[in-house]
Amino acid sequence: MQQVYDYVIVGGGSSGCALAGRLSEDPNVSVILLEAGGNGNSWLVNTPAAVALMVPRKLNNWAFETVPQPELNGRKGYQPRGKVLGGTSAINAMVYIRGHHSDYDHWAALGNKDWSYKHVLPYFKRSEHNHEFNDEWHGQNGPLQISKLRTNNPFQRHFLHAAEQIGYPINQDFNGAQQEGIGIYQVTQYNGQRCSSFHAYVLPHLGKRNNLTVVTGAFTQRILFDGKCAVGVEYRQGDQLHTIRAQQEVILSAGVFQSPQLLMLSGIGDAVELQKLAVPLVHHLPGVGKNLQDHPDFIFCYESKDINLFGFSIKGGVHLAKEILRYRRERQGMITSNFAEGGGFLKTRPELATPNIQLSFVVAMIDDHARKLHASHGFSCHVSLMRPKSIGSVSLRNKSIETPPVIDPKFLEHPQDLEDMVEGYKMTEKLMMAPAIAQFITGIPFTSQVKTDDDIRAILRARIDTMYHPVGTCKMGIDDMAVVDPSLRVHGLKGLRVVDASIMPTLIGGNTNAVSIMIAEKATDMIVQERKLSCLVASN
Repeated sequence: MQQVYDYVIVGGGSSGCALAGRLSEDPNVSVILLEAGGNGNSWLVNTPAAVALMVPRKLNNWAFETVPQPELNGRKGYQPRGKVLGGTSAINAMVYIRGHHSDYDHWAALGNKDWSYKHVLPYFKRSEHNHEFNDEWHGQNGPLQISKLRTNNPFQRHFLHAAEQIGYPINQDFNGAQQEGIGIYQVTQYNGQRCSSFHAYVLPHLGKRNNLTVVTGAFTQRILFDGKCAVGVEYRQGDQLHTIRAQQEVILSAGVFQSPQLLMLSGIGDAVELQKLAVPLVHHLPGVGKNLQDHPDFIFCYESKDINLFGFSIKGGVHLAKEILRYRRERQGMITSNFAEGGGFLKTRPELATPNIQLSFVVAMIDDHARKLHASHGFSCHVSLMRPKSIGSVSLRNKSIETPPVIDPKFLEHPQDLEDMVEGYKMTEKLMMAPAIAQFITGIPFTSQVKTDDDIRAILRARIDTMYHPVGTCKMGIDDMAVVDPSLRVHGLKGLRVVDASIMPTLIGGNTNAVSIMIAEKATDMIVQERKLSCLVASN
């Protein structure tokens, strides 16, 4: 393996794979992609329903924990992140959501020129091959396969009928002209199989593009600098340390927790904080690791006897066995389920300009991220707050990259977040108690005794955790706490960029995987244009 490449990409997740695939389209550019996890093309990743085996455990999963959260009764939260090629797009629920148009206009208003919705829409469209919609909002020529679910689960109809019964609007496309309403999710699947960022952008080119190198089991230790210029990285593979040099750029796509961790351990961060751990300072950048934002999430659980729902029973086991055979024959049925089959975006107050809560209807009982199992069939419904006011941080625990960072989302620290979640709780419960859904309920294990607003606050504090959408720890911007500029270059340094969910200045209203891929698409254009300009200047 050569030791010098044009671009060294650290992290083979949603953004990193998309970036590697796009940059290596130019045969004159050499790209190496370093991933700490393993191969992302196993049956475990490809089979949609296998997400239930990965999220609760350390299979392809970093399985981070937060520090105890004071507003959640001192509980530690759980933060699953993909440790595999494809990153979290290889273990997530495959829901394809872009967020609200206004989210990106807000980014632009913060000083991030060319990140408004009209500027990012072309990159969303360029990334996708949408099998359901062919209109001004969607693309058909991208590598990321987007389709409707193939489960044929009747509970999708029950969910929509319940929304109609209580007057919630129905929305066929959350990524189109408007977001508000209840509907069935589009998913990153093709022919009933998962389409991760790795499947879309890298796997088709392995062994075919001589300029693309992918290394798994590569745990990057630090960024190498010549003064203020990033010139390469050091990584460990097994017991061996290796050094890779970058002729053009080092690009961090290690994710919202590990990109800031790697920056700080390489001497980029708040000088005072780094001094406490005796980390040699390369560049003072106080915003590194700050601005952590995540969607707080509460889950309603309901027991049922319907075998169209996942669960444990003799009758259900026979049904599941038939569905496994059906999946092998047709790539249809329960095994293609992403579990979170339906959802919606609603306003807790009519005067709000945009929906502020997201619902996700799950065809199984989900308790503590599926780490606690129940001996019954059932269903669940998440309610998440889209734009919480609470802001957390990521910091170093010690000087070792192999030690997980300190993750503190500060859930519900801002009192408004709790009150908004109370209203979201009421709206979600109303939907679940509509006759079309309520007729299937045989038991309510956690919320049956919740009656008053104080009861709701208590159950929220007892059971809220993440919706798996952390962002913002290397935020893009032009203020003193920004880590990267609007071109995603690290402020004050050369040859170093961050391209992943950590650059989002504010949390969007929805799932973050599609956005992470869009960021990589847009970053590719910026990198290519800068390279062309540099070559033009050099030739003159």
